[in-house]
Amino acid sequence: MKVEQYASWSPRLSQEMTLRVYGDAGKPVLVFPSQGGQFFEYEDFGMVEVCRPFVEEGRISLVTVDSVDGQSWTNQAIPPAERALRHNAYEAYVVNEVVPFARSRFPGAETLFTTGCSMGAYHAANFFFRHPDVFDGVIALSGLYQLSLFIGDYMDENVYFNSPLSYLPSLEDPWYLERYRRSRIFVCTGQGAWEEDMVRDTRALEAILRAKEIPALVDFWGEDVAHDWPWWRRQMPHFLSRIGV
Repeated sequence: MKVEQYASWSPRLSQEMTLRVYGDAGKPVLVFPSQGGQFFEYEDFGMVEVCRPFVEEGRISLVTVDSVDGQSWTNQAIPPAERALRHNAYEAYVVNEVVPFARSRFPGAETLFTTGCSMGAYHAANFFFRHPDVFDGVIALSGLYQLSLFIGDYMDENVYFNSPLSYLPSLEDPWYLERYRRSRIFVCTGQGAWEEDMVRDTRALEAILRAKEIPALVDFWGEDVAHDWPWWRRQMPHFLSRIGV
């Protein structure tokens, strides 16, 4: 498996950001780390290894990125409004810097998949729903799909439009809905330790998708399935085998 690492200065974030690419063919899958994680987390926790067969068969490549969660949603030192603005800068970095890089690296791939575990699942889903022209599939494992755990009841426009459980119910624009309906959406959570909030949000997201007639596989694993890497290492290949690439 070919592995390459790239570090560059992000003008949108005003800091150096690093990403790693695993593979050289197939569908590029943008991987967001869990809360506060960095580009090497996916490999360190064995996720790259369980994806190896799909990479070596040329079905997918992985693009793992840094997060700035500690500067945005989880930064208790600044008000929620400022956290949202920092997240918006991160979104601009991903869409305007990482995505063009991935497209240049994989010229035949106009769109990407996105995935992540825990807070990475939040990012994966939020980026997918906000940019269905850029991403045409998502595998979200054990995610929250709104931000109250981090910022309480605070709400402004930037928070609203980064909370899928807030903006999706009122979204009626056919440009978005038609793209969602053509995409491949996989959402999963366990029902064991530390998954209570994720079960709640996943059920809420499932209801919204059903009401909007958006096809999705929403899967609830058993009461022994905890919010932890050993289970995500089992879930990821399970869903990769179903994405049709």
